[in-house]
Amino acid sequence: MSEVHRIFLLSPASVAGTRAALLMGTSSELEMARRLRGHGVPLGELFSFISGLYFRGKLAYASAFSNAPQGVHGVFVITTSGGLVPPDNAITLDRLRQITAGNLDSADARYRAPLERDAQLIVDRVGASCQIILLGSIATPKYVDPLLNFFGAQLMFPAEFVGRGDMSRGGLMLRCVESREQLTYLSVFGAARHGRKPPKLKPLPRKTLASSSRRAPIEAPV
Repeated sequence: MSEVHRIFLLSPASVAGTRAALLMGTSSELEMARRLRGHGVPLGELFSFISGLYFRGKLAYASAFSNAPQGVHGVFVITTSGGLVPPDNAITLDRLRQITAGNLDSADARYRAPLERDAQLIVDRVGASCQIILLGSIATPKYVDPLLNFFGAQLMFPAEFVGRGDMSRGGLMLRCVESREQLTYLSVFGAARHGRKPPKLKPLPRKTLASSSRRAPIEAPV
């Protein structure tokens, strides 16, 4: 599988929670908040802080297993109004507000138009043999509908995601990074997107959780 070209698309963190409010408050003295108001913070680092285990697992997994064609980023984060953004892009507070202003709704032009723009750019550069792996919900149309229009059968997802909640998915991906074993990818086109809830995962060792929180956000191709 290592020889297959593979790009990952990560669903975004919600900026509606407490952690996002701490970062986006103009009076916050958090170190990351100060950086956000200054030169910016890598998007992957921001969303890992805001979301916790789920996004951290997606980012670590995608960083470990992406294999993009030369000259193309291996990982992109889906945003609500900024299209597809590499997770190592530095994001300022103003820019964060811009790319999170829309809704994850395929009927919202603020979300769909930039997403379709960037999906077309990827299609033009990677060809028909590159796998596009969605690390996000496939049970609803918010990601699948607009992306299928561009990637078709190339749009894939981990079969092990079916029936799992966000935290379980995050833990599963961190385990895969530790073991260097990839999940099973299926084409979204025509796949069963719902299933029975799988057995609970065994708790992650503390060292795995600690190391994943310190891991660099991404080493994506230039």
